[in-house]
Amino acid sequence: MKAKLDKYEQKLENEAELFRPVSKKKRLQIERILESARKTKNVNIRISEADLAKLKQRSFEEGLPYQTLIASVLHRFVNDRLVDETTIRKYNFLVQSK
Repeated sequence: MKAKLDKYEQKLENEAELFRPVSKKKRLQIERILESARKTKNVNIRISEADLAKLKQRSFEEGLPYQTLIASVLHRFVNDRLVDETTIRKYNFLVQSK
């Protein structure tokens, strides 16, 4: 019996011939990058009870554990991918006004 592939797996299967092998040196470099990305470190922070309550409520709405939500927000912030909602609204307004 053949296993049924999901959309992602089917896409990989269809594009398999496009993949090219990399050198051993390049593979080791990629593996080091992935390994460093997987490493985590515990951090203790102090935040107000009100902020923690809001974080927990927001994480519930998002369907994530609150610590995962905090880590995600911090990750986006340090990678300059955290965008201010007001900025988005201004941009959307300007685009729609054209």
